[in-house]
Amino acid sequence: MIEHPPIVHDDPVDEAPWALQLAVRVEKSEPPAHEAACAAAACAVVRLLADPRFAEEVRRWEDGRIRKVVRRARGARWKDAQGLPGVTVSWRGAEARAFAPGPVTEVPAAVARLQVAGTDLEHGEMAAPEGTYAAVVLNPEAGMSTGKAAAQSGHAAHLLYRSLGAAEREAWLENGAPVHLADVPWREAVARAAVRIRDAGYTEVAPGTMTAVAWLVTGRPDAASG
Repeated sequence: MIEHPPIVHDDPVDEAPWALQLAVRVEKSEPPAHEAACAAAACAVVRLLADPRFAEEVRRWEDGRIRKVVRRARGARWKDAQGLPGVTVSWRGAEARAFAPGPVTEVPAAVARLQVAGTDLEHGEMAAPEGTYAAVVLNPEAGMSTGKAAAQSGHAAHLLYRSLGAAEREAWLENGAPVHLADVPWREAVARAAVRIRDAGYTEVAPGTMTAVAWLVTGRPDAASG
């Protein structure tokens, strides 16, 4: 069992802290479901972690406190953001882009202008994907907005990815690194989890709140499903 953060890395005192910025596409006419948006954001995080183009930025970011900031975008602003280094994921009506990590004082204008607060989407039912995927369960008592839930889903998928052996990691990536918000009772999910996320408490929830848990579903007939 792995909990985040098992060790809190301190940011260098002489440098601005780093963060991974995420954007979820939320068009007024066809907004995605809450579950799809969270899953797409988490998948985008994993694919960026695995992308060798961003290895140096990821290494520097992971050396400090692991911050993720989820924003929403639509229309021209979503299109503008696609020109920045990062990874975009489309998943069951939702789109999310994870941008290369960088200092919080140097967020590109196309990202900085995107709204952070107030992203709260309607819930919807989502079937589990085939093959190997990450099952994520969010704490139903934490009362998180979609933006906060997407960040916590990203944290859970991130820690799960780092905890896996090479074979499991490769199988997940070969399947596209899908993430599924599983409909599992919270107590059962906590008992089953391979990783647990405890929030620092900067926004929406109290410090130390367990916000999300995750485990890998391998797709084998004998594997526990989500």
